[in-house]
Amino acid sequence: MLHSVVVPVYGNEATIPALLDRLADLSRTLPGGFEAVFVVDGSPDGSLLLLRRLLPEYDLRAQLVTLSRNYGSFSAIRAGLAVARGERVAVMAADLQEPVSLVVDIFAQLATGRHDVAVGVRTGRDDPALSSIASRTFWGLYRRLVQKDLPAGGVDMFGCTRQVVTELLRLDESHTSLVGLVYWLGFRRAEVPYARQEREHGSSGWSLRKKLRYMNDSIFSFTDLPITVLITAGFLGVVLSVVAGIAVFVAWATGNVEVEGYTPLMLMLFLLCSSILLALGIVGSYVWRTYENSKRRPGAVAMSHETFPGRDDVAR
Repeated sequence: MLHSVVVPVYGNEATIPALLDRLADLSRTLPGGFEAVFVVDGSPDGSLLLLRRLLPEYDLRAQLVTLSRNYGSFSAIRAGLAVARGERVAVMAADLQEPVSLVVDIFAQLATGRHDVAVGVRTGRDDPALSSIASRTFWGLYRRLVQKDLPAGGVDMFGCTRQVVTELLRLDESHTSLVGLVYWLGFRRAEVPYARQEREHGSSGWSLRKKLRYMNDSIFSFTDLPITVLITAGFLGVVLSVVAGIAVFVAWATGNVEVEGYTPLMLMLFLLCSSILLALGIVGSYVWRTYENSKRRPGAVAMSHETFPGRDDVAR
């Protein structure tokens, strides 16, 4: 098996027929064997039943992994990578906002032997204006705070060689970022430009709460920004305390302090308590992540794993 495509599925019942049509066409154009790995991530709609009904009708080698509940896209993709058999593996969404033809371009970059990772880079998008602005703002902050060499529009689709997949699966971390791990691994990367298409069905589940959580996990997993903020806040606190101390001393020396000791006491209590609370919150976040990773829980639990050989394989 030379090519595998991992597709996490959550709330994509409306796009599954079109997705299967395009993947079946894709399988006939790629040489060396092709399979699609669908990972149903606790989808609340009828995606699982629809895939089970339609896959036997298609000339498409496929695997169908059903997770026991919704674990999130990162865990779903990881579960798909773990069972994918291809020497080159691509990851794409099921909502068809990224064109299936992009998979061909990604595999072509990997086939040259000059690249180990190929990422889709947006040159444009047909999303609503507000959504587009929010996305650009999010990925702009992500580049500034987490990964400076990330493309400006972020990464929604990528492909890599078997070696990269093996190394990625060895990074057994929770509460982290898949994109961050891919870029942390390094290897030889190529960028493939594409225009993101308008969503035909449903709405994005990429809510503001999920974006903030993703950003938070990425910052704590890949940067020392919180520690830098703590050190900076502590340094500024010391400077402000010295300045305030001088001001209080001058006020005391000129007889302008009516209640002796009240002003410096309250000032010091405020600064010390604020600094302690900030430090405890940041250190506590690191301790919590260390505790979560020490549990060694799997990122996802598969409830079932089915294979569909495709019509031609059955005939043979």
